[in-house]
Amino acid sequence: MTKNFDAQSLRDFARAMFLSAGLREDDAALVAGDLVKANLRGVDSHGVSRIPMYLERLRRGLVNPQPTVHVSKVAGAVAHVDGDNGMGFIASDVAMNAACDIAGEMGIGLAGVHRSTHFGMGACYALRAIERGYISLIFTNSSPAIPMWGGRTTFLGASPIAAGIPGGKHPPYVMDMAMTVIARGKIRLAAMKGDPIPEGLALDVEGVPTTDAAKAFEGVCLPFGGVKGSVLGTLMDLMSGVLTGANFGGDVKSLYFDHSGPQNVGHLFFALRPDLFMSLTDFGARMDDFYGRIKELPRAAGVDEIMLPGEPEARREVERLRDGIPVTDNVIADLTAEGARVGIDFPRALAAA
Repeated sequence: MTKNFDAQSLRDFARAMFLSAGLREDDAALVAGDLVKANLRGVDSHGVSRIPMYLERLRRGLVNPQPTVHVSKVAGAVAHVDGDNGMGFIASDVAMNAACDIAGEMGIGLAGVHRSTHFGMGACYALRAIERGYISLIFTNSSPAIPMWGGRTTFLGASPIAAGIPGGKHPPYVMDMAMTVIARGKIRLAAMKGDPIPEGLALDVEGVPTTDAAKAFEGVCLPFGGVKGSVLGTLMDLMSGVLTGANFGGDVKSLYFDHSGPQNVGHLFFALRPDLFMSLTDFGARMDDFYGRIKELPRAAGVDEIMLPGEPEARREVERLRDGIPVTDNVIADLTAEGARVGIDFPRALAAA
């Protein structure tokens, strides 16, 4: 069962919870905003359900609540960002903005991050770059979730890739996808609800295919597209981990199961000015032309409309801002309990329609 909640009430709750864990005012608001943004866009696996897990790592001293994020210019168009083991949202916000700043001057900007943690929904950073008028490409590595092709143990992370391209009069292109068949967080949500998962998504700890979400979450997620997903996952780890100085090759610590030390996740943020090869007006017109062409394509059976990547999520955000964000009863119970620990009330649900 689910109940619907006003987005601002969830932001206020999340912000208060992170303030109680020692985050600075601006940082707590940033993290809260990004988590609720994920819920608004329908990416509930990366939304407020993750608050207890983040708080646990903060309580254990594995995440620095008030990091000093340091940005070093290492080449004309490149910055290196030290996240100081703070929340990945914070270092990543700094890095995406640094990449955009450099791109404004140089045409293209690159920021590599090390000593970071899980950074939430990758689309948040693509949307930030779009708001500033830039094309973006975002890489990250993560804790082991999928095998190298041919292996049966976890080695590579789900390691999503995200990208954003500003539109003209029509919606922008926003892509955000993990290297797993589905995001590992969605398997976690299914496990929390006691729901099964479809075949072909995961193996249990013995390397046996399973539809049990709990066993799948403890086991191995399978890469999308078989060997192609594994190859892309390898690229994410090499570029985000090896290149930036972060952990790599199975060394990124699990958010959920490994409390032995900081994660040291690595990220890579590219920003590009869209007016490098033509005027911004011409670029916007070409994006509008592209959008118009896909809307006129012949549709497959059962398809009502062909949409640009990011368009379904943008529409869902409009709906959820109007009708509220659905939160499952088990997540409500977890968040209510977390709030009770520090004397913060979980908000009331919206009245049923």
